[in-house]
Amino acid sequence: MTGLQDRALASFLGLAIGDALGAAAEFMTRGEIAAEHGVLRDIVGGGWLRLKAGAVTDDTAMALALGKSLVRRNGLDLTDVCEEFAAWLRSGPLDVGNTCRRGIRRYIQRGLVTGPMNEGDAGNGAAMRFLPVAIASHHNAERARRWAVEQAHTTHNHPLSDAACETLATMVVALLGGNGKGAAAERADELVSRHPTFRFVPYPGISSAYVVDTIQTAFDGYFSTTSFEDCLIRVVNHGGDADTTGAIAGALAGATYGLDAIPKRWLKSLDRDVAAAIRALVPRLLAIPDRS
Repeated sequence: MTGLQDRALASFLGLAIGDALGAAAEFMTRGEIAAEHGVLRDIVGGGWLRLKAGAVTDDTAMALALGKSLVRRNGLDLTDVCEEFAAWLRSGPLDVGNTCRRGIRRYIQRGLVTGPMNEGDAGNGAAMRFLPVAIASHHNAERARRWAVEQAHTTHNHPLSDAACETLATMVVALLGGNGKGAAAERADELVSRHPTFRFVPYPGISSAYVVDTIQTAFDGYFSTTSFEDCLIRVVNHGGDADTTGAIAGALAGATYGLDAIPKRWLKSLDRDVAAAIRALVPRLLAIPDRS
């Protein structure tokens, strides 16, 4: 396995692991997590969704749906993406964010693949699923940036959501290229320069579904630690929207540290079908040609 393949696979598995780990702490406060788990270090399931250990939430499910469409169409086809999202929604998932549900239902009912800018669209539901476009565009940062925003607009159309999605996508492209955490920091600094509300040093301490809080929490964990495990433990123990902050941090940390850095106990705990789907999808995402 090449360095690129290793980092891409670690990034997608990292997203799913962060999701599964954080799901146990979603909507909990730090104090509630400490009372129940001490420090949450293992994938234990439960949480408000009462998941089996290793099960994932809408974060991973929507990322897989986007990835499947990219591979099937050999690129970004928003109608096909919306069809994939609609099929997922019709399957009756345990959890669907309100903004994602609204966007998918808009497509089902009216055939619209995007919606107008909406002040209510500054949630993290588009940022949580960004990863497949970054892997598919690992050779083209500008396409990754563009596709990240275009896929976002199927459910979320807000400048802060757009900024988060394009920043995450270009960070992962840099990391997949082996450029390291310094290159990721440059992209994060650019985001803060353009949108100072995303400033994450010092960490404000709020982990919610608001995309600014989500990015601040994920970046705090990623940039203040030096291992995949420490990053995810720090992030999910803030609670709040812990499955999404965990998923985003896991994607970044996986692309940075590679597959060998992911704790074996977490890999073994992850739902087998999810892990198999990711392992099958990643090589096909990497093979999507560099065009348009």
